[in-house]
Amino acid sequence: MCVLETERLILRPPRPTDITAMTVWLGDYDVAKMTSRIPHPYSEDDAEAFLADGIIGTYFFVIQRKADGLFMGGTGLHPAEGYEFGYWLGKPFWGFGYATEAAYRLVRYAFEELGQQAVRASWFHDNPASGHVLAKLGARHNGSKMRESRARKAPVLCHEMLLTRAQFLRKEAA
Repeated sequence: MCVLETERLILRPPRPTDITAMTVWLGDYDVAKMTSRIPHPYSEDDAEAFLADGIIGTYFFVIQRKADGLFMGGTGLHPAEGYEFGYWLGKPFWGFGYATEAAYRLVRYAFEELGQQAVRASWFHDNPASGHVLAKLGARHNGSKMRESRARKAPVLCHEMLLTRAQFLRKEAA
């Protein structure tokens, strides 16, 4: 797998040395509850299992800050019914545009390197910041449904988004 860069970030393959930081950030219920697949509580065993088995067939990247090499979160593409992408950041990194920057680079990778014509993403109704990230990329609402949240141990209303290559390129050109 390759390394992707942005102005402030490096998106790179995960390493065993990332387990501690993954456990700290994903161990925060406020972070885990905004994802569909992350359990709570989140342990080092969960992180080890994810790195050993969970990323097979996916394009998962660690989000690392260029300035100091700090592990901030993760982003990835999962090839289920076309590619679905997602992202998460440790709470101290919320609100600084890092999610938008990482998602933008990941989506560009999906379109340019993987040849995808569309990608999907979703956000839970109580996480409008994630919806804003997707809107900034050019994604459009594609329905809503209940989706399981492992951390919450319950289904949550989830807004499905679709981003086509053409929408992305139009937004990029604007």
